[in-house]
Amino acid sequence: MVRRFLEALNYPNFDKINVEDETTFKNIVVWLETTKINAASRNTLYLLKNINDRGWDKSFDLYKNDVGCPVLESRVEYLQWLLGKAVQIETSKNKALYLKHSVNTIKSSNVPNMVAENPLDKLDFGGKEFTLRINQLAKSLKIVPYPDPLVTLKAVRKVITTRLAPDCVENPQNYILTGTPFPYEDADLGFDLNDPVLNKAAKILRMLYIHDLRDLQTKANEMVVAIQNITANPKTDTKLGKVGR
Repeated sequence: MVRRFLEALNYPNFDKINVEDETTFKNIVVWLETTKINAASRNTLYLLKNINDRGWDKSFDLYKNDVGCPVLESRVEYLQWLLGKAVQIETSKNKALYLKHSVNTIKSSNVPNMVAENPLDKLDFGGKEFTLRINQLAKSLKIVPYPDPLVTLKAVRKVITTRLAPDCVENPQNYILTGTPFPYEDADLGFDLNDPVLNKAAKILRMLYIHDLRDLQTKANEMVVAIQNITANPKTDTKLGKVGR
């Protein structure tokens, strides 16, 4: 994933790097800041560029504070977060291109303005406090935060609804998956994207789609059964029956 991000950002020799190498990690951080992110103060950037300094880690801590990076557990996670931040910035620069066919371009002049009393509608979803709280919640659930707090919030919601619902907590054995994992890499995709990484991603997306489809079918069946339990009457009144004409 790191290499795919670097490729998208046009990082030199992205396919030959070792992200576990300390010097490589430092060089990528400096490159991302100087060419894409541009969020560090002048003093922090000066310290950050001195990758051979023994106090570089402290400089990196200052930089994380400047860029608003949450506290993570490994350098790879920090690198993924910074890469996501850089991609988000690059995307925003060409927002018109990416939103060309988006629902955001649909004219809503005929839609009336609704005044809601829901306090959630008054939240600043792009504010620093909202982002901080969402990142704290994600960290407590062991979720790597994404630069866009709304994306992080979606991941948090999925974990809570699938793992922390009352019945899940009381009966975890009914929800923890067991058995042999499905070998999705050996599955037939049905088409070829001429890229092994994209083919793998497409297979994963197909498996997720099938999972969601089966979940929808299960819920539909449960709804039908529930309706039948309400409308069907198993009792028979024999007095109302007729025999013959």
